[in-house]
This record gives sequence, structure tokens and C-alpha cells, in this order.
Amino acid sequence: MLSVSGARGIVGQTMTPVFAATFAGAFGSHIQAGITGRRARLVVARDGRIGGDALARAVQGALAATGCDVIDIGIAMTPTAGVMIDALKADGGMVITASHNPIEWNGLKCLDGDGLAPPPETAQQIITRFRNSDIAFVGPQQIGVIASDDSGNQRHVERVLHATQAAPRVRAKALHVVLDSVNASGCVGGRMLLEALGCGLTHIHGEATGIFGHTPEPTAENLGDLVHAVRATMSRDAAHGGRAACGFAQDPDADRLAIVDETGRYIGEEYTLVLAALRMLELHGAGVLAANLSTSRMIDDVAARFPGSRVLRTAVGEANVVASLKPARGLLGGEGNGGVIFPRVCWVRDSLSAMALVLDLLASRDEPLSQIVDALPRYAILKTKLDLAAIGGLPAVSSALARMKAAFANERINDADGVRIDFADGWVHLRASNTEPIARIIAEAPTMDRARALVDSCAKAAGLHPS
Repeated sequence: MLSVSGARGIVGQTMTPVFAATFAGAFGSHIQAGITGRRARLVVARDGRIGGDALARAVQGALAATGCDVIDIGIAMTPTAGVMIDALKADGGMVITASHNPIEWNGLKCLDGDGLAPPPETAQQIITRFRNSDIAFVGPQQIGVIASDDSGNQRHVERVLHATQAAPRVRAKALHVVLDSVNASGCVGGRMLLEALGCGLTHIHGEATGIFGHTPEPTAENLGDLVHAVRATMSRDAAHGGRAACGFAQDPDADRLAIVDETGRYIGEEYTLVLAALRMLELHGAGVLAANLSTSRMIDDVAARFPGSRVLRTAVGEANVVASLKPARGLLGGEGNGGVIFPRVCWVRDSLSAMALVLDLLASRDEPLSQIVDALPRYAILKTKLDLAAIGGLPAVSSALARMKAAFANERINDADGVRIDFADGWVHLRASNTEPIARIIAEAPTMDRARALVDSCAKAAGLHPS
């Protein structure tokens, strides 16, 4: 799959070293074409999933062969790559990752000189180069140098600590945290941050073996180990480590964060951005936030508590969120999948920034996370998927969107990304995924029955049948 999110495929089938080298060659050629008089400098990282090293070596060789100098930062979080691009004054980078996809997948994610995913038009230029084999390999004297730098985790953690200024408050509370790093890139940096914040730590799936301890997407059905580990602390006293204040779950490239409260209740990914935004607004006052069209209305409700704040709504994808957030000099942005973009750290979704802001929120209150969450406006959100092969492939989505717009012509419609229909008591959003061969229907309403009814009415109007 080729999209604004880069490239993803099944390892050994569609995602091979040959594919990786060709796509990286297209990216390196694109970057080098915009630079004169010197070699481009590009950061390369991988999310740690097993087998990724072979793809990383292919990527590094291809980038060097297009005349780019390569800085290999090894197994590192995607946001760490963003931090290192900025810190090393690089011209961009590439991360070998398939994010939350299962272990048989891998992918290639491009980052530009600001350390963020390129805008759609730039991504399309790279894809066009790849499809046309428009790759500018250089002669032996122009081939780039491949070097290594292992300072990424330390630099990233220091930047989060500086940006949030949360350490003194969190240390004073001596919070205990359970962290699930799914045996991937967040293992080292996640531990490093929580130790720097003075937190007690129970670390599960905390060794970077590259073999995921569970299905990697941080959703409720995949986080039973985290729930159990949090609940196992509930009877502990301080002498034995104390009870956990919360549980955090990272995905393989650690750009997303899901949360479990102190009772072991999965509160989910939608709350991650909301809680982080609440703390930012408390600290800095009214400001601009940005979120995609599939993100809960809760962030609008929180912003309304701080008069003068506003929420910019964008197409799905962090590049689109950043495209709105950056010119507005926004405080925070993100997506309802647990992705928080904290501009003071980097322009990439960042689980470390999210952890620090949520822990700072906890440290500022004399109430547990469960009470903070229960005091927020509550909605039911339903996320369904449709296999595109079963509905006629990607071309079928376009006609489905047209039918949906016609059926709800009297409601508020946003077609910046698929179609979102806003009703007085909820919304429903139909779009094709950027990262999987599926379409998604997402609905939010005061009750699950109403959300389910919105999904059903959307599917009926569009002529689709979600499962």
C-alpha cells in the first residue's frame, strides 16, 4: 500500500529488500533534487520488529547510492527520528515501521526536514518517482556515508522533560506506572522517561525482542496483560511498589498511546489526546488545538472550558493535522488513535510526550485517573471496518461517498477526507484507510445504541455492509 503514510506490505511478498531499496531510492532522489552543493543528510530508524534489519540495510544502501549521507539511529521510536532530524539538522529521514500492523507487515515512513510526514502532494511526488523508477543513483565518488548515532532516546527524553517541565511535580507524587512496550521500539525510551520522572515502573513486554507479546494495535481486546498487571498492583502497599496510578500501552513505533486507569479499566485511545490537551490548556491557557475528522468531540468540549480556544478539524493523517497546527502556532494536536503531537518536542505523534502530559495532569490533582476521566463528557464511539475486496475494491468507496452525501444533504457535511456527517446528537465518518486495504465507518453519539444506528444508517445510505 502506498499513501501519504508511506508504504506498507507483507514481508517476503510485497515488502522485500528490493522494494525497500527502490522506494528509498525514490525518496532519496526527491530529497537530493531539492539540495544543491552538498549531500543530503537523512536519519534512518526502525521499529524493532523482527526482520526489520534486512529492510533497514536495504534502505540505507539505497539512500547512500542516491548521494545522501545516512545517520543510522537503530531501533528507535518514530517520534525519536523526528527529534533527531531536528537535533542533527538533517534534511529528512525514513523509519522502517508498519506501526500497529501485525508482525508479518512492515513498511517505510518518510519524514521531511521538519521531522514530519510530508504533505500529500509531496508524498505523491515520491510515489510517482517510485512507480516510474525515476531514481538518480550516483557514481562511486558521490555515494553517501553511512554513520551511526545512538543518542536518540536520551535526546528525546531530555526534550520531553524540558518541554513539559513536569518532572518536579510528577516526582513529588512518586507515581507508579505499568508500561506495555509490546517488545518494540518504545522499550528503552519509555523506561528512560518514566525513570527520569521518578516513577515506579512495572514494565511488561519491555524487552526489544521484535517479537510482539500480543497483537500490536493498542486496543482493548489486545491489552489484557496490561489490565491484569495494573489490577495486580491494587493490593500492594508503598513498601512493595505501591498501586499503579495508570497503565500505558505503546504501539510498535511508539507514536500512539492507549491508557488503562488505576482500576484496570481500559479507557482507550480517544482519551489520550483529550487528557493531554486538558493539561496543556491548564498550563498555558486558551490556545489552538488540531484533531482529525475521526477524533471524538471530547476535545471540543475540553477546549470550550477555556474561552478563546478552538479546535481545527483536518483530514486523517498526522501530516494533515500538522498542516493546520503549524501555521496556527497551536499548542497541541493529534488523532483519536492515541496520537499526540506536541510541537515543542517534535511534529510527529509521540507516546513519550503523551505520557509526560498525562502524568503531569495526575500529579496536579488529588484524585485518581478514573475520577478525572469520569468527569469528562462521555460519548459512545463505534469503529467498524469493511474489507475493500468484499465491496468491489477502492473504486467502490468513491460512489459510496457520493451516495452518502446525497442521502444526508440537509445535514452538516465535511468531505475533506471521505465524508463526515454531523448531526445534533452525534456524527458519522466514512473513509478509506491510508494504511490498510479497508474502509472505516466511525460514529460517535451519547449512547452506543445511537452510535450503532448512525453506522447502520451510513452503511445503508452508502450501499455498504460493515462487519
